[in-house]
Parts: sequence; structure tokens; C-alpha cells
Amino acid sequence: MKDAPAKPVLKPRTRAVHAGTRRSQYGEVSEAMFLTQGFVYDTAEAAEARFIETGPDEFIYGRYGNPTVAMFEERIASLEGAEDAFATASGMAAVNGALVSLLKAGDHVVAARALFGSCLYILEEVLTRYGVEVTFVDGTELDQWRAAIRPETKAVFFETISNPTLEVIDIASVADLAHAVGAKVVVDNVFATPVYSNAIAQGVDLVVYSATKHIDGQGRCLGGVILGTREMIRKTVEPYMKHTGGAMSPFNAWVLLKSLETLDLRVRAQSDSTQTIADALQGQAGLSRVIYPGLSDHPQHALAARMMDRPGTVIALDIEGGQAAAFRFLNALQIITISNNLGDAKSIITHPATTTHQRLSEEQRDRLGITRGLVRLSVGLEDPEDLVEDLRSALAAARSA
Repeated sequence: MKDAPAKPVLKPRTRAVHAGTRRSQYGEVSEAMFLTQGFVYDTAEAAEARFIETGPDEFIYGRYGNPTVAMFEERIASLEGAEDAFATASGMAAVNGALVSLLKAGDHVVAARALFGSCLYILEEVLTRYGVEVTFVDGTELDQWRAAIRPETKAVFFETISNPTLEVIDIASVADLAHAVGAKVVVDNVFATPVYSNAIAQGVDLVVYSATKHIDGQGRCLGGVILGTREMIRKTVEPYMKHTGGAMSPFNAWVLLKSLETLDLRVRAQSDSTQTIADALQGQAGLSRVIYPGLSDHPQHALAARMMDRPGTVIALDIEGGQAAAFRFLNALQIITISNNLGDAKSIITHPATTTHQRLSEEQRDRLGITRGLVRLSVGLEDPEDLVEDLRSALAAARSA
């Protein structure tokens, strides 16, 4: 008997269309949506056997797994270069699940200080409430990581590119420091996107995404995902997630599956536009800073170029004149939408000091570089020339008041 032909090694864009596909007996082209809360068994013995051990195409209950959700998990894991994934109800469910499933009272965590407000809440309020000690460091300073990580450290956590000031952290170096004491490395990789991610290859143990952002990319639904080795996902993450109810709905999984088909195309086009806009706004009147890792004056420009193909789809702009000028600028925009999401096909802008990071004290915001004039721009799929003109017109309006 002849050996079966070897499966081809597929490129990421092909895997984004085909990986993880499960077809029913009807042979549908588009992935099926299994809107069901549970599953039936032929016999009582079959039910007993499934509760002891489930196979790859066997399911028990929607909170534990679902065929549509499994397709999304397998496809995103293939893109990320991970062995396995667990899909969650939101990005914050993924952050919470990744951290809490790893930790217990008495453990120690080291985290970068520059984080999204809800991530800070989990670290400062939730974990400490249950006896986990948390130490914060300036994420770009390796000496601070080196001083903070100690033998009892169980995990480190950071955003690969921070929200909203776009600091870039040296993943491989931090991972080496953590692994030297046996600590796990957990990263929020949203700004890097699965298109440009190389986090697992650089030593990350658990990668977390808010699928609400670029993975959906069209403002339709919430979702999150935790990726890592099969052992960590199924033996550490899954037991916590399935018993605490943070699983993704099959409808959202279906939406996100369809979005993965165009993820590479969307993110690359958005990144091209982001670089164009960042270059065009350099030295623009009314701006004290244009922050983007793709610019040569960014402090971690060389590191960003080494870690990922492109530095993403988000720019931070510091408007001269503080909050009043920033608000005039935002209100004068004609194309770009004021909202607090990112990674969307529509360009979106927000004022972090009064929205996503408003719960932080003024001192904390100052330390993170979140000034009253700072705005975060997520670049969409519009023509970049139109976006540049919109931004320049709004800057002129902010200065003329």
C-alpha cells in the first residue's frame, strides 16, 4: 500500500481560510453555526464515557466546548503557531482566565506598569484581593524586570505594545528572565495582532487576544482567546474557564471565523495606512508628539522592527493645548469616529485620560505618559489621504479656537 501524500505546509493566509474546518454530513462550504446549549448521546454508557474523556469531535455542554467554537480555536491557534487555544466571551475574560488559572494565594506576579485600565484592575484589585502579590515595573527597562523577578515569581504579564502609549517590550529578554526562575510568561498581544505576532517563538507561554479588536475588525461582537501549549490550555486554562462560565458563544465564534478569512488582508492594509499617516503628521503644527513604533524617533523602533514585520495599526497623538484642545480636535473630525474600540475597519479615536484610562490617578497617568492632550488613533480601511486631510483639518480647528 502506498503511503498517503504528505500534507503541504500552508502559508498563514491559506490557514486563515481553511484551518480547523469541520463539515457536517451536508458538506456546507461556509462553516456551520451550531447554536445549541448541549448534546445528546446514543446510550447512557456513551454519556458516561464522554464525561470521562472527550474526543476531538465530541462535546458535552456549550460551556465546555462547541463545534463552531472549536473551529475558531483551531484556526486561530494555527495562525498564532500555538498548539491549542481556548476561546472566551471577551478579551478581558481571556486576560482574567489566563492569570487566575495560573495563580493562587501567596504567588508573586511581575507586570509592566503600562497596561489597559481593565488589566490593571485585575492585577491591582482582583489578584491582590485573593492573596497574590503584584510588583509593577517600567516594561521597557530590563533592569527593573531583573530586579523584580524572584524565585517565588510564578508569572509575568505585559502588553507586547502598550495601550495607549505604544511602548514595545523585549519579549525574548523578559521571557528568559522569567523562565530562569520557572515563571510563566503571559502577554496581551492585541496591538501586535496575529498577523505580525511572533510571541510564542520568542518564549511566551500564554498569548491573550481580545478578538473584539482586529480579529473581528468590524465592530460586531465581543470575544477573546487564550493560546499556548495543549497541556497548559487543557489542563490549566480549560478547567478554570469551563467551570466559571467564560466561554465564547457559537454565534460569536462563527462571526470571528468568517473574520479570520480576511484578517491578513485587513491588517496589512491598515498598517500601510498607519505608517503613511504617521509619516505625514510628523512635525505637523498643533502636535507635540506623534507616537508610532514605525517612526525612527520611537524609543523602541529598532526593537519593534526586530520583533514583528510591522508595528501595527494604532498611533498616539499628543495635541498641544491639553484636554481642551484635544476635545476640539476630536469634535472637528469628519471621517474618524470617536469610540473606545480599536482594530476596526472604521478609523476610531479616543481620549484615554477620560475614557479607557480614566480610573487611574493623575499621578499614574503622568507616569505612563498619558497626558491630557493624548489621543489614541486606530487606523481603519479608509483611504489614507482622506484620513490625513481629516486629521490636518481637525488640528487646524483645534488651534484656531
